[in-house]
Amino acid sequence: MRAPAFWAEDGLLPRLMAPLGGVTAWLTARRIAKPGFRAPVPVFCCGNPGVGGAGKTTLALDLLRRLQDRGASPHALLRGYGGTERGPLRVQPTLHDARLVGDEALLLAAVAPTWVSADRATGARAATEAGAGAIVMDDGLQNPGLVKDCSFLVIDGGAGFGNGHLLPAGPLREPVALAAGRCQAAVLIGADAHDALCHLPPGLPVLRASLVPEVGHLDLSGQYVAFAGIGRPEKFFTGLRAAGLVLSETRAFPDHHRLSLAELASLRAAAAARGATLLTTPKDQVRLPLADRAGIAVAGVALAWEDEVALDALLGRFLP
Repeated sequence: MRAPAFWAEDGLLPRLMAPLGGVTAWLTARRIAKPGFRAPVPVFCCGNPGVGGAGKTTLALDLLRRLQDRGASPHALLRGYGGTERGPLRVQPTLHDARLVGDEALLLAAVAPTWVSADRATGARAATEAGAGAIVMDDGLQNPGLVKDCSFLVIDGGAGFGNGHLLPAGPLREPVALAAGRCQAAVLIGADAHDALCHLPPGLPVLRASLVPEVGHLDLSGQYVAFAGIGRPEKFFTGLRAAGLVLSETRAFPDHHRLSLAELASLRAAAAARGATLLTTPKDQVRLPLADRAGIAVAGVALAWEDEVALDALLGRFLP
């Protein structure tokens, strides 16, 4: 889906729709109140109070690698948004595609054992039976099925919390304060352009990080036609330009968008006309059939932390 433009700014329309947000708040609160399953291993959750991309998968990938470095044998767990599989299913990138398990599951499975499960408790049981020493949830902060030991409230500094209204008047699934109250830390990615930190409860630790494009394998002297179907495509394009890449054209698509044959042909034609190389995100690449990936470069992102010691200390509190 593409987020409505009025979700970004307060105005007459979201204010008129605001009473409907009360229904959303009531439904979310009722859901969260249900008891959940406590796994025999630590459960870390990367979540946020709203819908759309905030950097949850990027954080989950970072945590998986850190937990691996500590010998914790982490497994990833997620619903598999955009896929048809309800699970529990252990993702096999050589057998499963994005239509079945979703794009994020394929990215996580390239780093650690990954499970897709609509029922998070069932997925956690399957993961622990398969040898997981820790579980990293990509999303699921509002899902009560699995008790979390440590939850991170992920904040995209460039977007903040949108207009601050609840669905459908805004992007929030629950009030920010309630979501933050169930978290052990907030993770601010990028500069806080919308004063999002002002909405957090006092005393909640804030870990700051920035996105660093991984472009070392790319020819910085060449030209690129970049395309992306993620939460905020402009964030991807801005990062590429900041890294020194010349973008002769950019095209943004809705989050989790699967390119049609016509759209892909149009992108290839645009690149050929400019003597440029097509460039996209890892999430967009895994949505493409293998036969259509030829000639398309990929640039991922990594998190650069202001204080890695604080992050590692927090993780250590919940590990044996």
